[in-house]
Amino acid sequence: MRKSLLSGLIAACLLLFAGMSQAALKKIVLQISDGSPIKQTMVLNVANNIQKHYGLENVKVEIVAFGPGLRLLFKENANKDRIQNLVANGTRFSACQNTVKGMSKKLGHPPLLNKNAPLVKRLSSVICNSSTSTRVKPVRSTIGVCL
Repeated sequence: MRKSLLSGLIAACLLLFAGMSQAALKKIVLQISDGSPIKQTMVLNVANNIQKHYGLENVKVEIVAFGPGLRLLFKENANKDRIQNLVANGTRFSACQNTVKGMSKKLGHPPLLNKNAPLVKRLSSVICNSSTSTRVKPVRSTIGVCL
């Protein structure tokens, strides 16, 4: 069941973006707000598949983690090697500063984060603001397309 759900999500993402022009640079923001290891794997798979579909030179992908999803970016997360491979292929990762503050209060110290995960003050200050794009249009609950 989980494999079919994952396959369906990946297929839906690829179909969603298939209609976009291949010539223009795509900017896609994925969010993770769930601490589930299954969802962490799913968001990394989606990022990888988007890069494969468009080609590394045609797409910019950013994964933004907040709430319980920040666990994806913990320094010793089981996915740290996959994160490093995605970073090497151009994927950006961002950690919500407000979540880090809240977790710091609960833990009594700041969580140790992956070195590839800078803190962002506003989730709207992600990849979309790096060029002519100015906003993120939510698509479902885990994907945004920069317009």
